[in-house]
Amino acid sequence: MDRGYLDFARWHRLHQCGAFFVTRAKQNFRCARRCSRPVDKTTGLRFDQTVVLTGLEAQHDYPVPMRRIGYRDPQTGKALVFLTNHFTVPALTIAQLYRGRWQIELFFKWIKQHLRIKAFYGTSPNAVRTQIWTAIAVYLLVAILKKRLHLEATLHTILQILSLTLFEKTPILHALAQLPPASPSPDTDNHQCLLGF
Repeated sequence: MDRGYLDFARWHRLHQCGAFFVTRAKQNFRCARRCSRPVDKTTGLRFDQTVVLTGLEAQHDYPVPMRRIGYRDPQTGKALVFLTNHFTVPALTIAQLYRGRWQIELFFKWIKQHLRIKAFYGTSPNAVRTQIWTAIAVYLLVAILKKRLHLEATLHTILQILSLTLFEKTPILHALAQLPPASPSPDTDNHQCLLGF
């Protein structure tokens, strides 16, 4: 979860359901340490503690102990503190889980920017997944087409032309023959990284 989302009551409901959470602690997070576990500081870990919340309202909303893990990111040097209700996995795994969260956010940002799904035709999980996977498949097929035909236009331009000529009986090479030359796109590196081209 994002660290801006500080809802102790919701965390406790998640805990009671058997789910676990990982989030970053805010600067003003108040707790009392119950015990500490040894950590390997060469991995970037600073501490691994069991804590309880202080403050009457916080204790009422989340009455059980939680885990507080300190970590210094070796790439950025930034000190981070994570909170979780998961006590069985290694502390370094908790830090890696939080890092994985950022990759998920980048993926959804990419979906919003490139797939242009304006509305979902169904609301069931299967309907949403099917529509997202179909949009990704179309995007990748167009990327393959662009590479195989050595087209200079951006993927966005090609997708626009294909969407306009979708129901016309025009050979694909003819539809793409009049493409304007590509202008440098700021997200070209993202396409190359994502698609491996």
